[in-house]
Amino acid sequence: MSDVSANFPSTPLPDMPQDAASSITDTLRRPLRDLRISVTDRCNLRCTYCMPRAAFDKDHAFLPRTELLSFEEIERLAKLFIQLGVQKIRLTGGEPLLRRCIEQLVEMLAGLRTTQGQPVEIAMTTNGVLLAEKAQALKDAGLSRITVSLDGLSDKTFRRISDSDVPVQAVLEGIAAAQRAGFATIKANMVVRRGVNDHEIMPMAEHFRNSGIVLRFIEYMDVGSSNGWRIDEVVTARQILEQIASHHAIRPSHPDYPGEVAERWRYADGSGEIGVIAAITRAFCHTCSRARLSTDGKLYTCLFAMQGADLRTPLRQGAPDQALAGLIAGHWRQRGDRYSQLRHAAAETATAAKIEMSYIGG
Repeated sequence: MSDVSANFPSTPLPDMPQDAASSITDTLRRPLRDLRISVTDRCNLRCTYCMPRAAFDKDHAFLPRTELLSFEEIERLAKLFIQLGVQKIRLTGGEPLLRRCIEQLVEMLAGLRTTQGQPVEIAMTTNGVLLAEKAQALKDAGLSRITVSLDGLSDKTFRRISDSDVPVQAVLEGIAAAQRAGFATIKANMVVRRGVNDHEIMPMAEHFRNSGIVLRFIEYMDVGSSNGWRIDEVVTARQILEQIASHHAIRPSHPDYPGEVAERWRYADGSGEIGVIAAITRAFCHTCSRARLSTDGKLYTCLFAMQGADLRTPLRQGAPDQALAGLIAGHWRQRGDRYSQLRHAAAETATAAKIEMSYIGG
């Protein structure tokens, strides 16, 4: 068994160091490095922690197509974000594979270069339901990395969480297709909710050991205002790690890059890697370098945001690149978001209405 407690400190890390190439930083000296783009607010599942059917039923008004950013508009804004320091772009939703011809957007973005002349890393988070038929096209278009949301291995658990009739095998086939396509990195994300799917922690861990796929466990978060979040339903990252360590020796691993949200751990026997994302019990706001572009072109600087800056209106009114870049830079420089660090200190902040995750991406 590993000494999880000793390697999972409760105090935050020091502030993220700034490199000489940093162009803009926020009020807490955090650079802009990552952009998450929600390409659709629609999804083919109704996961209880994201788009519960009670709130997103058949009468829910999704955005009309004319309000969605076009691929050309997304590409133009992405170029401006890159000029301001972005090095990685992640396509999200909703479910991004529902956006028609999404591989065309991937190809457009994959051709972009950072201010240092390096290719921009293009990644995607998907529920995997449509991945089997799309994996090769996405890889051919230039998608670098793919993350699949999978909250259980049994059909009973999967259908309970996704509130759908989709069999878990459809997602597993999507992951297998991604492996065959040759993606350099494939990750599986499991949101763990006490009393719902926490009994599947070890089955998931065993399934992905020796697979080459990184399994990441995510603490159940209070995203949006419709999932009925309660803190007593949170299974902490430490509890997850201790459960795994009781079966397999694990060792902490260094982060891949500054600001990485997941705590990385490796099996001591070399059978793979796991991660934990502890937004509830160990806030990582101090290293957050992520901006979010919503489906209809609003800039959000936090997953738990309550409002965003409208970029679509000036974009469609003919604003020049310099003006749009100024709007983005100005909004980022004013950023002081640290919701997760303040969650327990300010009850009024924790209970205020927040933008739904399906609108700005996870």
